[in-house]
Amino acid sequence: QVQLVESGGGLVQAGGSLRLSCAATGRTFSRYHMGWFRQAPGKEREFVAADTWSTGTTYYSDSVKGRFTISRDNTKNTVYLQMNSLKPEDTAVYYCAADSRNSGSYYYTQTQKYNYWGQGTQVTVSS
Repeated sequence: QVQLVESGGGLVQAGGSLRLSCAATGRTFSRYHMGWFRQAPGKEREFVAADTWSTGTTYYSDSVKGRFTISRDNTKNTVYLQMNSLKPEDTAVYYCAADSRNSGSYYYTQTQKYNYWGQGTQVTVSS
């Protein structure tokens, strides 16, 4: 069982930066694939970024590539999402997710892959 708690959300002006954190319980955090997703009002939850423990490969959606960076600190059981050059369209609730199963690369970008989810943290970018 893994519990995830996100933090670091808030209100920021366009062009600014935020760093989200996701703290996980459990002794085998280093063997969990970690993902970040977001959901804007009236929209479906969408993939943002993922970090895979087995290969060290990271994935990003096209909309955040080059602006956001996912990283992890296994000594702190924490995964981060550094968000730079924020845009109003980045406004959403951001969720952290975890899963231990290895998959094909496509599945790391899919919500149904992940067994564990945090409660979300709100990010609001003003224009």
